[in-house]
Amino acid sequence: MNVFKSKLYLALSLLLLVVVAGVVGYMLLSDTTFINALYMTVITVTTVGFSEIHPLNQGEKLFTIMLILMSVITIAYAVSVITEYVVSGELFDKLKFKKVQKKIENLTGHAIVCGFGRNGKQAVAKLKKFNRPLVIIENNDDRIEQIEKLQYLYIKGDATKDEVLEKAGIAVASSLITTLPSDANNLYVVLSSRQLNKKMTIVSRASDDSSYSKLKIAGANNVIMPDKLGGDHMASLLVTPDIVEFVDRLAVDSASGTHLEEIVVDELPKEFLSKSIRDLDLGRKTGCNVIGFKNAHNEYVINPSADTILEPHSKLIILGNMEQIQKLNKLF
Repeated sequence: MNVFKSKLYLALSLLLLVVVAGVVGYMLLSDTTFINALYMTVITVTTVGFSEIHPLNQGEKLFTIMLILMSVITIAYAVSVITEYVVSGELFDKLKFKKVQKKIENLTGHAIVCGFGRNGKQAVAKLKKFNRPLVIIENNDDRIEQIEKLQYLYIKGDATKDEVLEKAGIAVASSLITTLPSDANNLYVVLSSRQLNKKMTIVSRASDDSSYSKLKIAGANNVIMPDKLGGDHMASLLVTPDIVEFVDRLAVDSASGTHLEEIVVDELPKEFLSKSIRDLDLGRKTGCNVIGFKNAHNEYVINPSADTILEPHSKLIILGNMEQIQKLNKLF
């Protein structure tokens, strides 16, 4: 794009130079006014064939021939630059980028996923199953080709740069997941993101144990170590296989499976605020069970009592099958 701009600017500069030279030349050779000289220059450069201001003498004819040759060469160069830009696909890429950027600018409360590697693809697939709007930041051309085929919104660039995060709508995003292969880059993304958006939820990937605390200090709400989780999961399949299999079924993948749902207490109807879990009466209304409670101090209570008060800024973890979860969503 920068190469095209420099070539286009050169072509426009040469064309302007031809016009200036034509005006000055005709004013000197014909001893005429600026308007007459400009008129002669324009009809000569554009080769429209209108009549001259007066019959040309030998000097004026030679100058006109030279001016025509200069203008033809300059215009031909300008046309070749524009043609090269269109044929190379850069024009269409620019138009496509503007269209995508416009869609991103209209998003609010979306998720940003940095990196479309193995972990990034899994994160995107999960978010799409929850119908969460998202924007992917990726710099690899092969991965961008995959993203385009899947028709996801994306920004091509380095996620560690503030301007790239800003193009992805970091200021109005609700969450960010960074899955870059380098812990140092993930740390930089977390630091930048936390500075640009104080309220968003940030989840970061980490490879080394030493990076965990650094990422948390930098502003990550959660730090995930895929290799460690994988090892724990494999060991659990040997020690408690039935429990692991049950937990694996708690997903949104299966239409007949069991699901976990999160309810933000602040989003409930006002009449339920400061009431108890018993007052919600979810078991009778939907068939769902409350299996967890997270209070305003981010403390978890497993299998909370029915007398637990629904305080502001707390959350409920609900367990139910697909039909029960649908009733829950319809109710609230």
